[in-house]
Amino acid sequence: MMIEAVIWDFGGVLTTSPFEAFARYETERGLPADIIRRTNAANHLENAWAKFERAEVDIEAFDELFAAESLALGAAVRGKEVLPLLSGDLRPEMVEALKRVKARFKTGCITNNLPANAIGSHSGRTLYVAEVMALFDHVIESAKIGLRKPDPRIYRMMVETLKVDPRNCVYLDDLGINLKPAREMGMTTIKVVSAAQAIGELEAATGLALR
Repeated sequence: MMIEAVIWDFGGVLTTSPFEAFARYETERGLPADIIRRTNAANHLENAWAKFERAEVDIEAFDELFAAESLALGAAVRGKEVLPLLSGDLRPEMVEALKRVKARFKTGCITNNLPANAIGSHSGRTLYVAEVMALFDHVIESAKIGLRKPDPRIYRMMVETLKVDPRNCVYLDDLGINLKPAREMGMTTIKVVSAAQAIGELEAATGLALR
């Protein structure tokens, strides 16, 4: 296989996962374990989270919808309280791997994110750091185009813009549900569990030394 491009998710891949922050929040407030993740996963194509990432609802509507959906699963969690938990820390070893990949291959980023005006300066995913985002030849943000992963169209948009064959692409994401459409298109997929594991698999797929 001849690699032409490596396509990356952002949160949970180039940054640490928000799941740890979710778990901490739940423990501190005595909430049922995994209530936030279960709310995100229930009716995942049309729930509050999906609508917000496609910019179909504003922050007030998201706050109410998320509370209602989580209550149905056992405990009401306000959507506005979840947003500050999203921003992880950049993983420097993943950024270094991205830089080395960019020197040889095309790079893209497909990210499910939130409308910029809905985040506020202290909450949401504030780590779209300019110097990291500049490493990508093309970035697709769900809130800007009204589509989100795992909609297959968002992956097709990326390969068409990069002018690459999906069979010659590697795609990294921390969520299995988002890897499935990429794999079905023929991409080599890597589920990011840790930085070391992901970099090892990416080295094997690309033949590059990435650390």
